[in-house]
Amino acid sequence: MAQYTLPAVSTLPSLDAERRAEVLSHLFEPCDALNTLCIAQLGVTTFPSYDVLISFVRDELLRLKESTSTSDTEWLLKILSAHPRLGANKVDSAHSRSEQASLGGPTEAAELERLNNEYEEKFPGMRFVVFVAGRPRTAIMKDMETRIARGDIEAEKLEAINAMADIARDRATKLMQ
Repeated sequence: MAQYTLPAVSTLPSLDAERRAEVLSHLFEPCDALNTLCIAQLGVTTFPSYDVLISFVRDELLRLKESTSTSDTEWLLKILSAHPRLGANKVDSAHSRSEQASLGGPTEAAELERLNNEYEEKFPGMRFVVFVAGRPRTAIMKDMETRIARGDIEAEKLEAINAMADIARDRATKLMQ
């Protein structure tokens, strides 16, 4: 697959909705719910940088998190669960495959599968999202265990939103080179 390069952020308003969705898919993960939430604004706002655009998306996700509306909560969970499971064999996003490359062999895969199942049972509708960035698998699994033990779904939503923004910032840096 050829390396995707982000268009200049100043050109986003002039792009059609499909191209703006492509940008969001590369920064975050392919997700119709995220596109519906953000595409229109990307068509009318000239962001000074991708960092500011990512902060805008993060703020939109935080707005959904803080809402008392059941439909907003469901919408947020659709977006948060767009990230692939850590260590999954089939990961659609080339970016996620690359980011998860440090997550180890079969023993680690079995442990990640167990932790993913435990996490998703503890937090229905959620997917464990973390900024891997080459961190050792033992540190990632310890983080999963700590967050499962904490048992706070609102804290998990915040962790996932912040991780998504961190991942998007890292991807933006790589995709502008």
